[in-house]
Amino acid sequence: MSRHVLIVDDEKNIRRTFGLVLESEGFTVSTAETGEAALAQCREQKPDAVVLDVKLPGIDGIETLRRLREIERELPVIMISGHATIATAVEATRVGAFDFVEKPLSKERLLVAIRNALEVRSLGREVRALRARDRRRHLMVGESPPLRAIREQIAQVAPTGARILITGENGTGKELVARAVHEASDRRRGPFVKVNCAAIPEELIESELFGAVKGAYTGSTQSRDGKFLQANKGTLFLDEIGDMSLKAQAKVLRALQDGEIERVGGSQTLRVDVRVLAATNKDLSAEIRAGRFREDLFFRLNVVPVHVPPLRERRDDIPLLAEHFLSAYLDENGLPARQFTPEALQLLRTLPWPGNIRELSNAVERLAILTRNPRIGPDDLLRHGIGVDLAAAGQAAAPRGTAAGDDDLEIPAAVMRAGGLVAARQEFEKRCILAALTEAAGNVSQAARLLGIDRTNLHKKIQTYGLGSGREGGNDP
Repeated sequence: MSRHVLIVDDEKNIRRTFGLVLESEGFTVSTAETGEAALAQCREQKPDAVVLDVKLPGIDGIETLRRLREIERELPVIMISGHATIATAVEATRVGAFDFVEKPLSKERLLVAIRNALEVRSLGREVRALRARDRRRHLMVGESPPLRAIREQIAQVAPTGARILITGENGTGKELVARAVHEASDRRRGPFVKVNCAAIPEELIESELFGAVKGAYTGSTQSRDGKFLQANKGTLFLDEIGDMSLKAQAKVLRALQDGEIERVGGSQTLRVDVRVLAATNKDLSAEIRAGRFREDLFFRLNVVPVHVPPLRERRDDIPLLAEHFLSAYLDENGLPARQFTPEALQLLRTLPWPGNIRELSNAVERLAILTRNPRIGPDDLLRHGIGVDLAAAGQAAAPRGTAAGDDDLEIPAAVMRAGGLVAARQEFEKRCILAALTEAAGNVSQAARLLGIDRTNLHKKIQTYGLGSGREGGNDP
């Protein structure tokens, strides 16, 4: 599709000449001889760029530019004039002109100005789209009571400078909470810097956090800033803080207490202004008792505790999350429109989701890519391995001598018949253990290998379900 350029000049020959030049280069061209006509055409035709003369009958070019900016702020306008002054050029730039060119214009100068304007506009649109996509990825979706309580807590604490310790299982969205705090604080124009403390080797965590001077360690060829300095005037999010070494914890404590850091290998003290948010999936009280986490650091971080519940405790949010993820993945990958059936959403709602929101997001992405039908139903979920465990539990819950096939009850009904999801899964596990013991002729070690679990774990399950002791083979390890 060719780009549309509007030429606004009261001289007919200039409009005609510019029009021929641009059309020969593949542009679509329209013209106007007054500012009033240009405003009307912009509202109706939505051009991609405007070439606008300063001197016009009626409202002049500067006033026309000002009104064009009100219609569409991102519209690139190239001002032209045969009697330009510095004051006029400055005023046009102040109002928002992309470029200012004196007449007579050469063909090359005109084309360069228009192509640059269109390129900048295209890049601006791309940046806005990426930012919108980033905001959508980090949106806290859901209206369940637990999530509403977290939003209220964020609204209350974010404007303050209080440190927050975010706890919860893996995949529950602890980073989303941290980002929401940052965006609701007076530091939102500053950087948001994330550090995954569990992913950085112990010998590198200090340099990653505090930076290092040249020659501080092997391979350190130049001085570098750490995350504390990168997050200056903004927010530093220490994810998985429970995995940080005690040595690094001591330095973090000093930074929190004094607002000062030192690069690894350096002696200069640097001031930092950083709000620190931390998150963990560990019980830090237990870590303190075990000597793996500093109690004084815990008290510094845990000014305001925020607990993010697992997905199984906010099931009402699962349909909203699933539809949100589906819309995002379809849009990002340019895939045809699809939607979940009510039955599929209900099945998603009943699943255990041990990986929480992260697991749900991955499952929906798989469905968005692999499902061909415009409507995603329960069969599509099971076909792509989502809800298979629950279906197996339904099979296990069926009366002896019958099979829960395609004509049997819906999966949720089969689970209810078994006495609930927990009971159905226990029954399924019991039957699998019995089958493995039979296959292994009662040899516990061999049965454990068939099941893919540890022998000690299998012994415990045998005792739990009262299946007898089995036997240990003479050649078992």
